[in-house]
Amino acid sequence: MNDGSSADVLAGNLRGELQRYAPGEKLPSSRDLRERFGVSPATVSRAVAQLAAEGLVVTRPGAGAFRAQPSAGGTRAVDTSWQQIALTAEDQQHAEPAPRTVDASGIVAALEVPPPGVIAFNGGYLHPSMQPEQALSAAFARAARRPGAWGRPPFEGLTELRAWFARDVGGPAGGITPAQVLVTAGGQAALTTALRALAPPGSPVLVESPTYPGVLAAARAGGLRPVPVPVDDDGVRPDLLADAFGATGARVFYCQPLFHNPTGVVLSAGRRRRIAEIAHAAGAFIVEDDFARRLGHGGRLPQPLVVDDPFGSVVHVSSLTKPTSPSLRVGALVARGPVLERLRAIQVVDSFFVPRPLQEATLELVGTPAWPRHLRAITTGLRERRDAVLAALHRDLPRLAPGVRAPVGGYHLWIRLPDGTDETALTAACLRAGVAVSPGRPFFAAEAPAPYLRISYADTAGTDEITQGVRRIAEACAANGVPA
Repeated sequence: MNDGSSADVLAGNLRGELQRYAPGEKLPSSRDLRERFGVSPATVSRAVAQLAAEGLVVTRPGAGAFRAQPSAGGTRAVDTSWQQIALTAEDQQHAEPAPRTVDASGIVAALEVPPPGVIAFNGGYLHPSMQPEQALSAAFARAARRPGAWGRPPFEGLTELRAWFARDVGGPAGGITPAQVLVTAGGQAALTTALRALAPPGSPVLVESPTYPGVLAAARAGGLRPVPVPVDDDGVRPDLLADAFGATGARVFYCQPLFHNPTGVVLSAGRRRRIAEIAHAAGAFIVEDDFARRLGHGGRLPQPLVVDDPFGSVVHVSSLTKPTSPSLRVGALVARGPVLERLRAIQVVDSFFVPRPLQEATLELVGTPAWPRHLRAITTGLRERRDAVLAALHRDLPRLAPGVRAPVGGYHLWIRLPDGTDETALTAACLRAGVAVSPGRPFFAAEAPAPYLRISYADTAGTDEITQGVRRIAEACAANGVPA
């Protein structure tokens, strides 16, 4: 168990025991708590900090932690119902057809750490055993010693880091220049910036169906209307994309051409140029989310759409978070033409710039021999985990396994469930059985055509845990009458 989850458990235990202490009474010492619960000093500190943030305890340096005194007036309920009007009044005033809906539930569900003992088949990041923790620590230590490391960086990012992204995205043949790169605080921030730059509130934005829930949340939070365009085994369907542009007048299409989330498909070579032509004919931009490029399972990968873009229609999103750590939130936007200045201006307004120490550390990481070694290790680790999941599915869920596509990259499997299956009930049953999975519904912008589950295998310790996790899913299916 990691320190973070241990701290959550300890905080819960202490929260339940606070009534034993009078207001102002001292809680057990850190040493007592360590011995009693068998945890580390860091875990105790984190747990006490949680309770302090909740206002339940107060800490006094050198003295310890004490139960907080109640406020003089007691706890008073505040009527905040007026906020529902205030948060939507502007939308109603301007008669926008898509009032802003800020719903992060789909994102939070993927980011939450499952309870202790639960196998994480719902995670979106690498398991700690696959993260380059030593290389990251060394990179940050070296970055801290760089001259000017704590100074203010250029708004668009350090020149050296922009040049690295240009080479990384453009490949050996080039075609991308540092001037066309904007360093961002990770992929999600880049997506939000791109949507704000390209689509005015109330307008439609075309998305693949199914698609990444984070882009649906970002679009709706900006007052945009996600419009689904179905995908098949070769990616988004060009005929339906053209129909959607014509029917909606949309000027933005968001897609994941490589290792699509959640289906894992790769946009076929025959469709790549056609997609660009359709968008250009509509006077529209393509937002290319290339989040999984470094998560391949081996083999040659197609170039990013932005490299072959003859029109300047593609706004490319790259991120280093997925192949490293959830906390290395560094990515890039690549674009040609005036749109880059708008992207830059919106990022400046939102967050000024990406912290320089983070950029310097990223340069240190990707500039060492440890970086290509780490990428090779990811390839091996993900391929082994994928094969283990597929083997376990064929053994324990033989009726569901034949329809599961074996991805050539990424970290998830998309499982079609029998018609009539209650995804929510099955997901809850899986959690009770000790495995966290993702229901399919949040991946659809409109009505889902069928019930699905997404199984992610990146955040697993190895093949033994995967085998046990699939067995638990089979048990949950049996308990809920799902033919498996």
